[in-house]
Amino acid sequence: MPVYALGDLVPVLGPDAYVHPDAVVIGAVELGEEASVWPGAVLRADYGRIVVGARTSVQDGTVIHTTEEWATLIGADCVVGHNAHLEGCVVEDRCVVGSGSVVLNRARIGTGSVVGANGLVPEGRQVEAGHLALGVPVRTRPLDPQEHEKWIDFAVRAYRENAQHYRHALRRID
Repeated sequence: MPVYALGDLVPVLGPDAYVHPDAVVIGAVELGEEASVWPGAVLRADYGRIVVGARTSVQDGTVIHTTEEWATLIGADCVVGHNAHLEGCVVEDRCVVGSGSVVLNRARIGTGSVVGANGLVPEGRQVEAGHLALGVPVRTRPLDPQEHEKWIDFAVRAYRENAQHYRHALRRID
């Protein structure tokens, strides 16, 4: 797995964190316990810090970057969907950032929220805890309990199990 130090910036991988061999982790990245980073994802912490919480999944093709002014902080029990882009933002615990979404500098996604696929959370935008954010730019409404189970709890569980399976069963055959 390509995990790179950049000068004094050295990634820290928590116990049982999984980084797929085709993902790239560079610099001041911290991955929590059982976090997973999937094929084609790039976490590049060359200007500031990236923190990915425990049991959080960063899906295929996702780009996570940071600025000197704003770290990118992702809480525990989150799923960051395929081809998302996060930069200089905060995603609190138990959130889903949908496939193709963009979350920009100084944005904050509140605990238990979902950013729908291809959503744009512009610079400085705050999504309240427990809300669904959809569109370009996003508009929000409260999540109901069934949506929470369907989009957050299920996804976190599924990707924790998938990371354990990959850790033990993935093998290169070429």
